Amino acid sequence: MDDSYSGFAYIYDRLMQDIDYDAWVDYIEAIFDRCGVTPKLVLELACGTGNICCRMAQRGYDMIGIDLSQDMLNVAVPKAEEKDLDILYLQQDMREFELYGTVDAVLCLIDSVNYITQEKDLIQVFKLVRNYLNPGGLFIFDINSAHKLKEIIGSNTFVVNEDDIFYVWENNYDEKDEICEFFLTFFVKEGRKYNRIDEYHREKAYSACVIKDCLKKAGLYLVDIYEPFSFQKPMEKSERIFFVAQRKD
Repeated sequence: MDDSYSGFAYIYDRLMQDIDYDAWVDYIEAIFDRCGVTPKLVLELACGTGNICCRMAQRGYDMIGIDLSQDMLNVAVPKAEEKDLDILYLQQDMREFELYGTVDAVLCLIDSVNYITQEKDLIQVFKLVRNYLNPGGLFIFDINSAHKLKEIIGSNTFVVNEDDIFYVWENNYDEKDEICEFFLTFFVKEGRKYNRIDEYHREKAYSACVIKDCLKKAGLYLVDIYEPFSFQKPMEKSERIFFVAQRKD
């Protein structure tokens, strides 16, 4: 896991513009309500360019955002400043993050957990989350399902041609390691020319059972797992799965 977002960070929001971040925050708040918690201080791991952090801050939460990529944070910080939002951003690896105190809730969204490709590292992340959660605090995260990484993304190639961005997304799924590699080549229009950006990412396909076991080993209680943006159980072919865990003591 390395800081591979240097050029990508600056086009990230353009590529992710179809994501309804307000709907994600609505769902987070619905989970808070369902679990009967009213968090004040919230940490977002792998916060990226701050789209969730900003929306949470606008709704009255005190936010801390952690990301490995300084370039992602270079986009996030001015975004918060433009909205006059007081968000603490920290450049840290979520496998070894440190805070000065505890928080009421932790978020890790948009399949960021899949980027932790070793189970021992995943357990370590979960242990740190527990360490910095107040008793009763919630940990909310989602993953790309094993079905999506294996069967939908798989070893397929996708080509996207938009107004000012053209990209080729080649994938390779390793059955043995259950890791999907993403090879992306972007051509971004800047004036009369196109700039090329190459990206390489890896996501681990985790089953719900493995995630549950890792949470248990980290001392976190699994509240439930859900189909996205609902409180229904995930289906066999669900592409994304939400997990809600809690520190009990």
